[in-house]
Amino acid sequence: MTVFERLHMPSLGGATEWLNSAPLGPAELRGDTVLVNFWTFTCINWLRQEPYVRAWSQAYRNDGLVVIGVHTPEFSFEHDIDRVRQATKERDIDYPVAVDNDYAIWTAFANHYWPALYFIDADGIIRDHHFGEGRYEQSERVIQQLLGIERELVSVTGLGVEAEADWDHLRTPETYLGYGRSEHFAPAEGAAFDERRAYELPGRLRVNHWALAGDWTIGRENVVLDRASGSIAYRFHARDAHLVLSPGARQSIPFRVLLDGEAPGRSHGVDVAEDGQGVLRKGRLYQLVREHDAVRERTLEITFLEPGAEAYAFTFG
Repeated sequence: MTVFERLHMPSLGGATEWLNSAPLGPAELRGDTVLVNFWTFTCINWLRQEPYVRAWSQAYRNDGLVVIGVHTPEFSFEHDIDRVRQATKERDIDYPVAVDNDYAIWTAFANHYWPALYFIDADGIIRDHHFGEGRYEQSERVIQQLLGIERELVSVTGLGVEAEADWDHLRTPETYLGYGRSEHFAPAEGAAFDERRAYELPGRLRVNHWALAGDWTIGRENVVLDRASGSIAYRFHARDAHLVLSPGARQSIPFRVLLDGEAPGRSHGVDVAEDGQGVLRKGRLYQLVREHDAVRERTLEITFLEPGAEAYAFTFG
């Protein structure tokens, strides 16, 4: 028996908007098995989980499964409904999505995680839950049990940014850059918050530490470049390196990525060319590096050629 076994699914009435569906509630969902998935479109953990949720929705909808995505934004720019709508299209999400900009559904579920899965039976009772990535086989078995069916599990392979992390070699944690949650910032000299300041990279950057070069303002949830040609450097140990970015008020901002001082070549991420060139066009997660050879400690440096770039968090895989 799980802690949720006799708790009824909370209301979804706090949604500020619905995508791919009219508003759904107990009356519309009565008799259906429901999988509620909390997500936010910049979350790498959700991006790597989404191929499974998408596959389950397609595989079991005719058996009575209704998947409902609840988009609860983490960063301020994720409140933009057009960006949420675009993210659903980019990820081929055709199931209903409740936009939870006011955190009403998040609060009703007492949820604390992206991603989070809640498994709800035909009587509206939460029978299981899972937070984070993984446990895919067991989760699908729960779905089958609630539907009263038993068959071969779906085959899922994530591609690009959705590919499963290289857990055996992942030794660098998620790192937020804004001072509200920042860790392991290693400026050559001291830092200043909520005001413009010139920074220099230290002579040596320790693994899992980051630094700035150029004129930046460190805010509560991000760092913002105030003058062209500013850089962020990070010493990491992982196959993949991602950075959540936004161009702010600008339409686009070109950038250049170096790995250990050179163009990344075959170790470029999906958002970077082999010569290290890329363009920041909208707020989202950017994959900067996918190591082609043996995973080892590397120093990533991203330089923005125009001001206005906003950087929020590094994630790895």
